[in-house]
Amino acid sequence: MKALKIIGLSLLSVLCLCVLVYCGAFLWQTAFPVEAEPQLPAVDALFDLEEIRVAPQEEEPEEIVEEVVEEEPLPPEDPAAELASAYLAEMTLEEKLWQLIFTTPDDLAQVDGATLAGETTKNALEEMPVGGLCYFSNNLIDAEQTATMLEGTQGFAKTPLFLATDEEGGVVSRLGSNEAMGVDKLEAAAVYGAGDVLTLRQHTQTLAEQMTALGFNMDFAPVADVLLDPNNTEIGTRAYSDIAAVAGAMSATMAETLQQNGIIACLKHFPGHGSTTADSHEGTSVSTRTLEQLRAEEFLSFSVGIDKGVKFVMMSHLTNENLSEIPSSLSPNIVGLLREELGFEGIIITDSLKMGAIVHNFTAADAAVKAIEAGCDMLLMPNSLEVAYDGLVNAVLDGTLTEERIDESVLRILTVKYEMGIMQ
Repeated sequence: MKALKIIGLSLLSVLCLCVLVYCGAFLWQTAFPVEAEPQLPAVDALFDLEEIRVAPQEEEPEEIVEEVVEEEPLPPEDPAAELASAYLAEMTLEEKLWQLIFTTPDDLAQVDGATLAGETTKNALEEMPVGGLCYFSNNLIDAEQTATMLEGTQGFAKTPLFLATDEEGGVVSRLGSNEAMGVDKLEAAAVYGAGDVLTLRQHTQTLAEQMTALGFNMDFAPVADVLLDPNNTEIGTRAYSDIAAVAGAMSATMAETLQQNGIIACLKHFPGHGSTTADSHEGTSVSTRTLEQLRAEEFLSFSVGIDKGVKFVMMSHLTNENLSEIPSSLSPNIVGLLREELGFEGIIITDSLKMGAIVHNFTAADAAVKAIEAGCDMLLMPNSLEVAYDGLVNAVLDGTLTEERIDESVLRILTVKYEMGIMQ
């Protein structure tokens, strides 16, 4: 019995102790509550709540695209120059050398006063395919004969020809002086120089149209010389003025108008023949002009036409004692001024190589070689076609002239022929 009593008291003690522990825990939790751990949502719920739980992202910055600046395409090669270059590549050396020569139909056919194009002309052009022909009054009977002759001559040429005459107006007028040609004669340059540009432009346009109708494609005009010495007889009224600005404006007007209407123009006679008293047709003609004087007047006149795009400039045979001991047409110094100082890129042609200033001092071969050496591109009327041509051949063979130098001039010649529609 006593044992049971002891067990009962022990159980009661344990029970009381449990009650005390429970009550103590309750009181502690009440005084110091513990935050319940958050319940994580189920895995599937994470996807449902993603838009809510994840802070909205900033908009993605626009893609930075560097502005691609396209380089300006290189200007296309001059189509005329490309065609000329391709044509040049197929030419023989002999054909190239003949292109440097600008002669008369008389010298080509070896007759006096050629007035038609027949078998003689055909055979001559096959043997001597020259670059151009210049016609004089003895070749020009009337409009019909001239048109037929020029058409026939051009038809015989493997490489199309420059077909030219001297039609300045005034005292130098191969067409206008012959009524049968049906060409209006221009006044002397000095008359236009004292007048207005508009009249000169109108008259030149008519002239160009009439020349084109006959078959010509070139005029050895205008004169750009400034008449600085009133005693000058070689130029005289052929010059537009004794004032450089006027001479330049008028000569440029004629040159530009001719070329706008299908006729190649040629400024002459560089570096300016208006200061001399002797006539280079007869013999040596000397100028004492300094380079500074030339720049102030003569060069000013020529530069206007050059800036307007004239295709040809003719070299005079005067000897400028301050710049060269030989005629300008054979002088590297003076031809160099035209190229480098005035920036002329077209065809440089000599004045007639039959003139006294040349034939009294040089052989046809020497004159031809020296002119090309100096930088000229074409030889106008050599005193002997065969001798001049042989001189060029020998100069290439002995290295005096390189074929590259020949190609340089022929390329200019062919380019102008393509530019002006002479070659297609």
